[in-house]
Amino acid sequence: MSFEKNIRGECVRILGAEWVKDDPVTLYTYRCDGLTLYTAPPMGVLFPGTVQELVSVVKLLHQHKISFIARGAGTGLSGGAIPQDGSVIIEMARFKEVHEVDMINRTITVGPGVINLRITEHVNGDGYHYAPDPSSQKACTIGGNVAENSGGPHTLKYGVTVNHVLGVEMVLADGELVTLGANHFGLPGPDLLGLITGSEGTFGIISKIICRLTPNPEKAVTMLGIYKSVRDACESVSSIIGHGIIPAALEMLDRIMISAVEKALKPGFPLDAEAVLIVELDGLSDGLDVEAEVVEKLLKETGAITVNRARDEVERAKIWRARKEAFGAIGQISPSYYVQDGVIPRSKLPEVLDEISAIGKKHGLTVANVFHAGDGNLHPLILYDYENPQEVEKAHAIGEEILSSCIRHGGTLSGEHGIGIEKAEWMSELYSGNSLDNMQNVRAFFNPENLLNPGKIFPQPGRCAESKSGTPPQQASALNKPKMVASKSGIAV
Repeated sequence: MSFEKNIRGECVRILGAEWVKDDPVTLYTYRCDGLTLYTAPPMGVLFPGTVQELVSVVKLLHQHKISFIARGAGTGLSGGAIPQDGSVIIEMARFKEVHEVDMINRTITVGPGVINLRITEHVNGDGYHYAPDPSSQKACTIGGNVAENSGGPHTLKYGVTVNHVLGVEMVLADGELVTLGANHFGLPGPDLLGLITGSEGTFGIISKIICRLTPNPEKAVTMLGIYKSVRDACESVSSIIGHGIIPAALEMLDRIMISAVEKALKPGFPLDAEAVLIVELDGLSDGLDVEAEVVEKLLKETGAITVNRARDEVERAKIWRARKEAFGAIGQISPSYYVQDGVIPRSKLPEVLDEISAIGKKHGLTVANVFHAGDGNLHPLILYDYENPQEVEKAHAIGEEILSSCIRHGGTLSGEHGIGIEKAEWMSELYSGNSLDNMQNVRAFFNPENLLNPGKIFPQPGRCAESKSGTPPQQASALNKPKMVASKSGIAV
């Protein structure tokens, strides 16, 4: 499908010729996001630079009943930014202005194209930071974070995106510009802002965001527990939380991930360990060392053979670099990977991790694990060769069996990556028909003609419901073209 001449001409009139693109290179570039196992070219890509331009192109597309989708940096891993039905992509990268810093109310107002890490860099000198810190924070944009309700290692203590966004300006599907929230908590009425956060671009296109700022802690203590068993590391997680201690972060890497990060980054993790557990405590200086001693004792009692404490900021940064760049380090040991994002109760970590290992062995592929152990948000990385169609198919099958395991153990489909197109057919495994109907009725209130990001989140008509052992039709079609849909590298989140 291509732009009709009159519509393309109107877009050029609104934006200027350089900001309307439908050439083959651009369409190929925007055919997928970080989930490279699925691809679909857009009709075209528009680059508005002001709110008025955004409103005008949305009104134009709405008038002609052309579906459209907002996109940021494209680091998402559930296919949320992949255009369905020949949608037009509205690229929000030009919305990268920091509008206002309000230290009295501890807020910063930014455009959706601002990189996550830039928010913290902007206010760090004043003693503040933006708490949600996905591992892709050097690349991902705050607009995408709001769309997916992104998390990160330090959200165990501080909360995910929805806990740190106080207001948004948003363009609805018909071009109406609305404002939700304010620069403070506690507005009366229904929590529409909470409803919008995590709606994956199906309710509107966000043009401005008011973010809550968090004071920097006085002190942080970072520890690395070293284990001969993944199960022991899981027991340490339960022990810490069971004692009423909520660390700022509680992250785990298994032996395969340790090997990858040592080859790529050399943080000094022991290659003979089966798992390492990163534990970070932060807060007021008074009493923090005492709490760290308690945690160190708990780690050793539950199987840690050694507990190393970062002696200074350099060592702390080295540990965190290994965690945050772990996905990219996989390139040292595998040509490609497919990452999942299931969530399980913390108490089920040992059983589910054992199952994940067994699933990988059954299909003959390696599964590496690096994840948010404190809240049970798993990120198993399925390693495969993108040149091998059989391995691409096996990667899909393993991913589906992992999701099935998460649901079976009382978990859910996603902690922060979203549903997108990847898990849409699985929604009927988790929710009743009535619940799905109610969700879609809410979406229809904001997006009545389904022009905004169609084909996402919910099972689509004509596609059979996902079974726990089968491959859904849209995945099966992707398997026929492994070289086109599989990439040599992944994108960390």
